[in-house]
Amino acid sequence: MRELNLDWNPKSPFLFEAEGENGMKMQMDATVKAGGEGKAFSPKQMLMFSLAGCTGIDVLGILRKMRQEVTGYRLVIKGWEEDELPKAFTRLVVEHVVSGPNLNQDSVDRAVKLSHEKYCGVSASLENPVEVEMFGRIASADELAGIK
Repeated sequence: MRELNLDWNPKSPFLFEAEGENGMKMQMDATVKAGGEGKAFSPKQMLMFSLAGCTGIDVLGILRKMRQEVTGYRLVIKGWEEDELPKAFTRLVVEHVVSGPNLNQDSVDRAVKLSHEKYCGVSASLENPVEVEMFGRIASADELAGIK
């Protein structure tokens, strides 16, 4: 089990801050249209980046094991959403654009397929039903400050 905390910054309408297990920090904010200040990526953008980052790490590692020399790599992520709330994604497409001398298309295709079908935990989580449970509780300010 992993446990992470995401803390609201009360100086902003919707800005949340997190510190990961490795000490790295990141922020999330609502878009201006949704009442936020747009100071950070939105949660849905983070979901898209998480998918792309997960598969990108896999593909780059697999291509290196295949002795494919990659000198440039961009992931282009496209997401289609429902029109009505909660505006869930109905389709996500990740295009792996790779450059390097003597790259083999079959190797790139195999690396992408292995990532999507075997290694990328984010992709697997989005492809398969994930049980999500949510509940709320009230805590004192002191208790909340101690949750880290």
